[in-house]
Amino acid sequence: MGSFPFHQDLQEIASSQLTKALDPEEFRKQDHMVIDFIADYYQNIEKYPVLSRVEPGYLKKCLPESAPYDAEPISTILKDVQDHIVPGLTHWQSPNFFAYFSSTASTAGFLGEILTTGFNVVGFNWVSSPAATELENIVMDWLGDMLQLPKSFHFSGNGGGVLHGSTCEAIVCTMVAARDQMLSRIGSENLGKLVVYGSDQTHSTLQKATQIVGINTENFRAIKTTKSTGFALSPEMLTLTISSDLEKGLVPLFLCATMDTTATTAIDPLEALCHVAKEYGVWVHVDAAYAGSACICPEFRHFINGVEGANSFSFNPHKWLFTGMDCCCLWVKNPSVLVSSLSTNPEFLGNKASDSKQVVDYKDWQIALSRRFRALKLWLVLRSYGVANLRNFIRIHVNMAKTFEGLVRMDKRFEILVPRNFSLVCFRISPSALISSNEDDEIGMVNEVNCKLLEAINASGKAYMTHAVVGGLYVLRCAVGATLSEEKHIVEAWKVVQDHAQATLNTYW
Repeated sequence: MGSFPFHQDLQEIASSQLTKALDPEEFRKQDHMVIDFIADYYQNIEKYPVLSRVEPGYLKKCLPESAPYDAEPISTILKDVQDHIVPGLTHWQSPNFFAYFSSTASTAGFLGEILTTGFNVVGFNWVSSPAATELENIVMDWLGDMLQLPKSFHFSGNGGGVLHGSTCEAIVCTMVAARDQMLSRIGSENLGKLVVYGSDQTHSTLQKATQIVGINTENFRAIKTTKSTGFALSPEMLTLTISSDLEKGLVPLFLCATMDTTATTAIDPLEALCHVAKEYGVWVHVDAAYAGSACICPEFRHFINGVEGANSFSFNPHKWLFTGMDCCCLWVKNPSVLVSSLSTNPEFLGNKASDSKQVVDYKDWQIALSRRFRALKLWLVLRSYGVANLRNFIRIHVNMAKTFEGLVRMDKRFEILVPRNFSLVCFRISPSALISSNEDDEIGMVNEVNCKLLEAINASGKAYMTHAVVGGLYVLRCAVGATLSEEKHIVEAWKVVQDHAQATLNTYW
């Protein structure tokens, strides 16, 4: 009688030399190699052009068409990382990275990520890992204290906080809660009447969330801002827009007030907007993704004055609180509204702790069921550096931005387009630096010159900046915030700007 095929497979496996998926000693050896590799990467990061120079599809030409049949040593894999992956990276941790808003890194954040990955728990409810849930409760209250959030956002004040991966997740969850709360009052058949509000400077995340939540795309309002108001959302314009919608029989639902717009870090007047929203029963979410971190510093806390009138508040420690991707903090005043909209209770998750209603089951505060132990990473950062050091890290970046701003102001060819609030400087070649024979085309020409300047800066590999268009004006953004940046990098970046500015201007004279 012949053997079944699977018996042959088992015999083959038994006779072969297996590579274990998790061997403590092999883990120790390989982990040291990877950490050494990353340490060397940081030590040499300035040698790389900040913006990757590869062409689309480059990696397929470098790697095999299929996965290897036999195991390969980590040394071979790391060589391929160095030879093929590193050239395809845009180096976000470079001290010469001044684009977007930084994704700060730190030793503590890195070690926290190792612990998180090492334990690899899936903390969807309390019983699945009590420490994961309870540490998250504690860390969110710690951060709430650091930001001086009202007690109504703390667990001790019947509110509470949760760690998400991104602002988009936070806004989707709060908008779902607002939607369901409203529809319970006016009937689900009125979903098509709900309206969402933001400014034309609000992050595109709001529009994406609106689409995901099922709000009619025609009921998304991006209210126009102007330079005279610093590109912030005007309470008067919000009132007019809401009044117009009410006249059409629509139902105002959700307002996203931004503390730090991506383009220019404009600050929406939170207190006044909350007064308007309260009058019409609108849910207010405060998006402080980038600069919320700065509010742990007393000198910046006033930017969120009025937050007591909001329903929810979020910011991203992975941007400017040295925690590493991904980590978004969301607080809500009324967690039961979130839970009501997002909870599911399949039999396989039933347990006495959840039934007691004495624990938090974070699966009901987010979109997914599974979740990472993000609190461990954030806890390590807060403990390893302390509030005093974290404040100083932020202040150092702000002071470096002030240095860059001062250098711009000293060069008569340039102008600062909007006031600097934190560590972002928005600047451009001034119209006065150009000789234009056609005044009607002046804006277009100035925009074109600044666009070409940015292309030249980034092509140099010595610095990476991005742009924004506000009020029809093209502006360069220098966002200071990389963990490794020092004063010398700011001075060198300005030198790159000056050198390429002259070359760009020469083509127009």
